[in-house]
Amino acid sequence: MVNPNETTGAHYDSLFAGDAKPIADGEPFYNVHLSYEDNYARGPFGRFGQALKTRVAVETNAPAPGQRFLGFPVNLPFGIPAGPLLNARYVNAAFRMGFDLAVYKTVRSRSWPCNPFPNVLSVHTKSSDGSIRPGSPELEDGLLADEQYDYPISISNSFGVPSRDPDTWQPDMEEAIASAGPGQLLIPSFQGSRSEGMSQDAYIQDHVSTAKLVCETGAQLMEMNTSCPNEGHGRLLCHNPKLVGCITEQVKSEIGDRPLIIKLAYISSDRDLETMVEETAALGRVQGFSTINTISARLIDAKGQQALPGKGRERSGVCGDCIRDTGLDMVARLNAIRQRMGLDFRIIGVGGVMHPDHYRAYRQLGADAVMSATGAMWNPLLAQQIACTRR
Repeated sequence: MVNPNETTGAHYDSLFAGDAKPIADGEPFYNVHLSYEDNYARGPFGRFGQALKTRVAVETNAPAPGQRFLGFPVNLPFGIPAGPLLNARYVNAAFRMGFDLAVYKTVRSRSWPCNPFPNVLSVHTKSSDGSIRPGSPELEDGLLADEQYDYPISISNSFGVPSRDPDTWQPDMEEAIASAGPGQLLIPSFQGSRSEGMSQDAYIQDHVSTAKLVCETGAQLMEMNTSCPNEGHGRLLCHNPKLVGCITEQVKSEIGDRPLIIKLAYISSDRDLETMVEETAALGRVQGFSTINTISARLIDAKGQQALPGKGRERSGVCGDCIRDTGLDMVARLNAIRQRMGLDFRIIGVGGVMHPDHYRAYRQLGADAVMSATGAMWNPLLAQQIACTRR
């Protein structure tokens, strides 16, 4: 098992073969200089936008014989996690660019607003290897956030999990599902929504109701987001494994044989992570874990002031290049638990994948699939580069 206190960039660099310098290519498909609403209405941009206009899919490798993910044939077990694929147009473009696993941005049982603009800033770490780790003092002291988007890049993720009303997202999700080609898979993401005065039973039922709405789109599987502050006061649902177990038991009863994945943030305690597995996968309620989401940090501008405007935005989730070590650590620890307990759940490795070597590092540590959000946003050719180096 990997000890999180001993995880270093050098530790994981030993897993890389060849040049580990990331490769960027052109304009990001999510325009960080526009609002979320403008991106939703006008995007995707760059090569993703061009892929939709030309309607020509990229050439990718055929799937390896018998290669499957949660029972579904998949060409390359690589894709884009919940976040930047805002609607069916983004999903369609991702499939056309060779990202064979695409997660539709998290939906809710009702409309939910986005945090005010800006939502994405470039984040600069102070560590010598460019990484940040949970518990590090610099997360509290403050990380510099600005508009200098240098690659390899780390960014703020300050959206607040916005969602359209089901009357909008359900037909759009159906369209996204239909856009998948052979060996490609759309994974809808959803979460429950807590409001002031809501009881725990009502909170659980909101998860179940939202899962039912996802089922109505024809989805063959789904991912439940437990890694955003959806319980209020910044607390993450995934830090309460007993409650996650109760929710997944009822969600699984609603969705039947459809595989259920849960999205996790970093869980520092091995015992807490094992409890999460015991309360979910060990009981057949969950068939996979996707990890990690982001690392929470205080963000400041060059004057030391709050970088993101508005009340309650002193901190933000940070993702991209700087969280790779933490993502790798979670995958290694989950894989060790899986082996020790003799279970058969799947692991999706997420965090800081900028280069084909990073994909291979996750796979070597036990990930059954790998996803990239920030890396894919700035490098739309990433899936093709991974497919080429797999030969």
